[in-house]
Parts: sequence; C-alpha cells; structure tokens
Amino acid sequence: MRRRRPGAVRIIGGEWRGTRLIVAEHAQLRPTTDRVRETVFNWLAPVLPGARCLDLFAGSGALGFEAVSRGAAYCDLIEHDALLASALEAARTRLRTHRVSVQSADALEFLARPPAPYDVVFVDPPFDSGLHEAVLERLAAGWLRPHALIYVEHARDRTLAAPDYALHRQGRTREVCYQLLVPAPRA
Repeated sequence: MRRRRPGAVRIIGGEWRGTRLIVAEHAQLRPTTDRVRETVFNWLAPVLPGARCLDLFAGSGALGFEAVSRGAAYCDLIEHDALLASALEAARTRLRTHRVSVQSADALEFLARPPAPYDVVFVDPPFDSGLHEAVLERLAAGWLRPHALIYVEHARDRTLAAPDYALHRQGRTREVCYQLLVPAPRA
C-alpha cells in the first residue's frame, strides 16, 4: 500500500480550503486520499450543513476538519495516540475554532460512555486493528441520529460484517474500499 510521506494533508473544500494539516510520522497513520475525500464529501454535501460529526480514529484530522470546513456545526475528534492528539489540538488552535473538539481517548472506551447521538460518523481505524465491527456495533447502541450516515474505510480485500447497517454508497481504489452506511431499519 502506498503511504503519503509524513508532512501535511490539505483541506480540499469549504471555509479552510487549501489549509495544510501537519501530519506526525506514525507507522499506522494512513490519511484518506484527496480523491477519496472529495468523493465522500460530495456524497455528504446534502447532510453536512449543521451536522454534528464524530471522527473516531482522527489520525491526521483530515476527515473531521474537512467536515467542519464544509459546514458541519461541530466535530469531535477522537485519537488514542497522544502525539497525534497533540497535533490535532495544535491544528484546532491554529484554525481558532471551537467547532472542533480533540479528545485523547480510545475509540471503544469513548463509545462505552453514555451516548450522545451524531449525524455523521467517520470510522477509519488502522486496517489491521480488527476494530471495524466492534465500533459499528457500539455505534448502533444510541450513538446515531435516525438518519445518520457512517463513513467506513477498510482494506479492499476485507469484507465488512455490519448487520445493523445498510449500504448507502460505495467506492473503491486499488487499495481501499470506502462506504457510506445507514442504520438498518428495525423490524
């Protein structure tokens, strides 16, 4: 898998378009590519204005900051790694925004708290972590507003088991599969 060299990723649309986010060097950090982000945010455009967002494996912050740049009311960035969380906080401070919150926390521990429902959730853990299904299961327990959209990115050769969700949109690159899921209707 090709990885972006440590350095920076840029916000590609909205209020902060062109702003570079410093990316700390980290073995498992794999920022979502510009091309994939452009597609995903085109899909999300109708629901982003005023949305409450959650980025559970924030890493570079590209997804969460992009969401707020494009009109989301708020985004909680959750990042377990202290170095990455510190870089996210520095970016938040540099952008002088209170519409982004950075929390240094484990995603599963964060989701063990009493739920606060979100409109859009980004789920892009390290591909080899095995966390996709566990996170999706916990999200289904009160963390999603009725018409929430959940962005999931995983290795292309992996099959995602998500019985509580229905596929809304999907795309692929040579290396990744990215999907927008919606909560499945309850019987």
